[in-house]
Amino acid sequence: MSSIHKISVAAIVCTAMVILQGCGAAVRKCEAPDLDIPETVIPGGYADSLCLADLEWSEIFSDPLLKDLIRKTLDNNRDMLTAAARVRELERLHRITRADLLPSVQARGYVEQENYQYTDAAPVKDNEFGLKASFSWEIDLFGRLRWANKGTMAKYMSSIESQRAMQMTLVAAVATAYFELVALDNELDIVLRTRDTWKENVKQARLRFEGGLTTEIPYQQAQVEFASTAALVPDLQRDIAIKEHEISILAGEFPSSVERSKLNTHDRFPDLLHVGLPSALLQRRPDLLAAAQDLKASMADVGVAWADRFPRLNISLAAGVENNTFTQFFTGPYWYPILNLTSPLFSFGKNKARYQAAIEAYNQERYQYEQKVLEVFKEVNDAVASYTSAREKVSLQGNLLNASRKYVELALFQYQNGYISYIDVLDAQRSYFSAEIDYSNSVRDEFLTIIDLYKALGGGWSLPQEDGEND
Repeated sequence: MSSIHKISVAAIVCTAMVILQGCGAAVRKCEAPDLDIPETVIPGGYADSLCLADLEWSEIFSDPLLKDLIRKTLDNNRDMLTAAARVRELERLHRITRADLLPSVQARGYVEQENYQYTDAAPVKDNEFGLKASFSWEIDLFGRLRWANKGTMAKYMSSIESQRAMQMTLVAAVATAYFELVALDNELDIVLRTRDTWKENVKQARLRFEGGLTTEIPYQQAQVEFASTAALVPDLQRDIAIKEHEISILAGEFPSSVERSKLNTHDRFPDLLHVGLPSALLQRRPDLLAAAQDLKASMADVGVAWADRFPRLNISLAAGVENNTFTQFFTGPYWYPILNLTSPLFSFGKNKARYQAAIEAYNQERYQYEQKVLEVFKEVNDAVASYTSAREKVSLQGNLLNASRKYVELALFQYQNGYISYIDVLDAQRSYFSAEIDYSNSVRDEFLTIIDLYKALGGGWSLPQEDGEND
């Protein structure tokens, strides 16, 4: 091997070592997040390989109208479309920074005519025709371009996770609004049915009063109950309309009526309390994954700021032809290489301060990520507590509803046989009316807590990816 070749190999090896050492030194002051992850998601619980979030929404909620509504929302919601556009934007920006790692080649063709006239001389026209090409490549000695590429890649990946987080939020929002709407429908049905019952009671009480069988008091009491129940109808109708408008806006449409099913208050859900493993939670929650990518982007900014303190090496080559006539255009070729080394000398501490500021910006992002992890575990534990409470409450409210129904039947029987007064019947009917409303709301709350738990665990709605934007 010749001495020149040996020197070239040694120079390449030394340059590679400088680059590798430089990449590590750039972020050596960036501390890793302090994550003392607990052994279980729920304090005092157990590690469970199963997880509710691994199920599809169709396996939890089988209502076809709800599923159609969710698909429409994911297709038309403006926030979702904005998130998708943000992903495409950052993909293009990453292509730009990735291209900075490669040489650039440019070409330029030109025609010039210089007109001048010296004193006591004839006018002169000087034509020049030229065709030039230039080659330029920055040798990334200290990793500035690579760190910039890593930073834009991390931002691109963060936008993808943010889009998934937006999808998860929208799915939960639509499902929540849908079950609130069908619960309002069910409550309105209960109120209208109860109102009709009180209307019949008013009629019967009036006949008994006019027939001299009772005093006027039962008649007036029946009228009070009828009027009180009827007064609930306008507010419920207003709430239903507002909820329909909310769902329409989520689906990217103008306010309109929403097609929906009836609230199923009979079939109970199986126990869905499977929260999975803590490590899997960190890997599943898209907002946590987005925060982790933001942390990587912040670390890349530190690398760029570190590399900006050192020289930049740029190799360029220009070549072309030029002449003052077309006939001999290719008889005047030229070329010249340039090796350009630029280095900051006296910046009065600006570059160092910029590097230190980037480290502090990274620390802020790290603290935010650590806080986000704590908040996620809190959300899961809150959702588990709410879900457990809601399931228990449905059972208790169901018992209360059955007892109230029997109470009404018994009160009517004893009143008709003269054992109790009409006031006792009114009390029994009021209790049954309240029990119906409370049971309907408890069923609604169980649906809502399942949605909250599914969202807290990082569940979402799996749809096929669109083609075309990943080339």
